[in-house]
Amino acid sequence: MRSTQKITNAMYLIASTKLQKARADQEKARPYFELQESEMKRIFQRRNDINSHYFYPETGRKQAESYAYLVITADKGLAGAYNHNVLRIAEGEITRHKKVHLFVVGEYGRQYFMKRRIPIERSFLYTAQNPTFRRARRIAEELLDLYNNGTCDEIRIIYSRMRHGGMDAEAKREQLLPFARGAFGEYREQKEGYRKQYEFYPNPTAALENIVPSYIAGYIYGALVESFCSEQNARMNAMKSANDNAQELLDGLSIQYNRVRQYAITQEITEVTAGAKAQRKKRKRNQNTEGQGASR
Repeated sequence: MRSTQKITNAMYLIASTKLQKARADQEKARPYFELQESEMKRIFQRRNDINSHYFYPETGRKQAESYAYLVITADKGLAGAYNHNVLRIAEGEITRHKKVHLFVVGEYGRQYFMKRRIPIERSFLYTAQNPTFRRARRIAEELLDLYNNGTCDEIRIIYSRMRHGGMDAEAKREQLLPFARGAFGEYREQKEGYRKQYEFYPNPTAALENIVPSYIAGYIYGALVESFCSEQNARMNAMKSANDNAQELLDGLSIQYNRVRQYAITQEITEVTAGAKAQRKKRKRNQNTEGQGASR
């Protein structure tokens, strides 16, 4: 039991170190992706005649016929309900739609779908550990090729994200493409005050479509990092619970052992005392017998 507790405690410390590193990497990359998002908002706030296949038309959404799902899991278990929550959402989405193109990151997810004979369009053989922007860009390129050639109408991503406060994580399903125009701010004419003038070369639509692939890659990278952070956080919680349970068992076994040991010691003392008492009585009887014989 103590050897198992040492292992779970070591896994807790390793997960804590990985979590801190992943959060640091995410904070370093965050300003770049926030700048990309602000540029997209800036374009929409200056022009309301943007016509791009990356966005829903102004007339509104239409019902999609085929979907592409990027499912991000861990490479292994021992992380509580982390993998289960993601896969539960993924299975629900797969059964809800007829045409689904499934993309998977993480060995746990690959094995899960293979055992259930759910076809996988592309299984990225990247480890879920230590995500990089290069991997995110490769994933984004394959998804965008599928979207650009009309094979799928919507791209969605299922992953785990840290909740506000960073103490817990939740599995989420979010849509990558197409974008809703309102997500980047509607065009508003500024009636008063100074307004900056921007020129987009060769035109706003071309500039926007040039930004979108990098934005999608950045979004996927953020999801990979969030998933990795959530995995390490879940593993920390699981290992902490294992440590606490092991300590509780050890405390209970220690109390039980001490009781048995105390009972054995008390039993031995009782037996020794009873034996000594019996010996004293025997000697006393012998002395009385000898005294009576001498008096006769």
